[in-house]
Amino acid sequence: MAKFVLAGKADCPYFAKAELLADYLQINLPNFKIHKITQHPDKWEQWLRDICEKNGWKHKRSPIVWRELLDRGGKGLLLGGFNDFMEHAQHYYGITSDMLSEQMLRIAKENLQTHIEIEKEEEYIKSLINPLQVWISSASAPACYNLIPLLANGEVFGMATEVSIHLLDSSHYKEILHGIVMEAEDLAFPLLRSVSMHTELDDAFVQADIVILLDDILFQHEIPSLEDCIRQVTEQCKVYGSLIEKNANSKVKVIVSGKTFVNLRALMIMTFAPSIDGQNIIAVAMFLENAAKAMLARKLNMNSAGVKDVIVWGNISGNSYVDLSKAKVYKYDSAIWGPPNFSRHLLDMIYDGSWVRSEFAFVLSSLSSWGHHCLGMSPAHVIATVLRYWYQDSPPGEIVSMGILSEGQFCIPEGIIFSMPVRFQDGSWEVITETEISEETQETLKRLAHDLIQEKQVALGEIPEMRPYKEPAFNGFNLLALLEEENVQTPPEDLDTLSNGLLQPETQEGEKVQATTDEPEAPPDGLLQSEMLEEDKVQVPIDDPETSSESLNQSETSLSNAENNENP
Repeated sequence: MAKFVLAGKADCPYFAKAELLADYLQINLPNFKIHKITQHPDKWEQWLRDICEKNGWKHKRSPIVWRELLDRGGKGLLLGGFNDFMEHAQHYYGITSDMLSEQMLRIAKENLQTHIEIEKEEEYIKSLINPLQVWISSASAPACYNLIPLLANGEVFGMATEVSIHLLDSSHYKEILHGIVMEAEDLAFPLLRSVSMHTELDDAFVQADIVILLDDILFQHEIPSLEDCIRQVTEQCKVYGSLIEKNANSKVKVIVSGKTFVNLRALMIMTFAPSIDGQNIIAVAMFLENAAKAMLARKLNMNSAGVKDVIVWGNISGNSYVDLSKAKVYKYDSAIWGPPNFSRHLLDMIYDGSWVRSEFAFVLSSLSSWGHHCLGMSPAHVIATVLRYWYQDSPPGEIVSMGILSEGQFCIPEGIIFSMPVRFQDGSWEVITETEISEETQETLKRLAHDLIQEKQVALGEIPEMRPYKEPAFNGFNLLALLEEENVQTPPEDLDTLSNGLLQPETQEGEKVQATTDEPEAPPDGLLQSEMLEEDKVQVPIDDPETSSESLNQSETSLSNAENNENP
């Protein structure tokens, strides 16, 4: 019996012609057998080098044909390429192929598409056998406790994909981790293959398919400066980045969440894990986006799910800009009603300009200080939603805010993690570059980018300290004053991460809010709420010092969080 092996690039027209001839011979000759191997064009050259080196052959083009010596064993007998196979068929069997070039190209295109579909099917089958390996750092955080059921119930990755969850944290939280593992096992989710705890960094992120970083910075006995915090974050990310580079799968997806230096941490992970595709490392901005939607929905007395396309620009955990210019409302109960896909511009629905400039702006800037936001439900829901969009696509036409590596979109400098509008599709994401922005918004984005560039330069040791943007007063945070004010408790000295770390905006003592009975002011025509906030500031009342730890943080704020901290 003659058994031949025909291998080639999936899109090779000569492979397509040789394949047709081989199929004809196999159908008409009972002792002729053919085994076909296709390789993706990107993998063909490496595969060909490996097979030739293994068998001691010399061949450089697609296709390659050899004969298997079934009766004697050992390596195959190289026949050659396309011309050699055609001559062999003509000489031994008196058969040749008269396929036209146009037909060869068409079949080659079909072969490539079929090969890609087969690869996807094989990956899916493997995923049923090998569960997704999900690693969560700072796993003692409340967000992790709420996240585990969302990852294991099948809604995020699909009802046919099992997951194995690995919880990573300091040994000081070993008892908490053990309790979480036992409770997760008690849930008996059919798709939860296993839950394990890890306290040794050397074993972190082994074979990870997904890494979720919940870490926030840890303050020791001495409260550091902003630059010291940045350097501390950089050292932590250097450890994590090198471990992800060493232990995780090459296509691992990394999600950075938390309250402090979210953009910087994502950038540093990219820096210290250079082999990981930058598109697979993102910073979560949806927490702030959802909070803005909820506030707007309460103002309009509607469900927050009906508020869409709110955009968060800039530094997610620092100076950010919440843009309502594209925001829409659906299913709004008013005199005008329509089908489920009927929407109205949100700014046309809100006429209380003073509320937008004051309460809305202040609450968004103070989210990290609210106790109920530390319970972890909202951060867990946000992370699960981002992963679900990543694996199953975001709703068509809907804008999602996410911190990604800038490549110059919207004239934002390259090389920084910047929150901007994106959409998820086919297991990846893309920036919605068709989003139009005004000149005022463009100037705001420059200010936001300045802070992120400064953070990057401090982290990489290019400058010793942060420098203001144009005016000396432009500075996002004053950590020393804030941490003293919050009376932060110091955890064990050797703990490297803090699940509930907190940074607050700069505050000035002695500020009071003047009561006002003015009628609500409607936004001027054509003026975005973000632009109004650049003109007006809000002063925040200061509670009694004895109860200050339970009160809202004292801060001057604007919706963009990018203006100078000046007294009104």
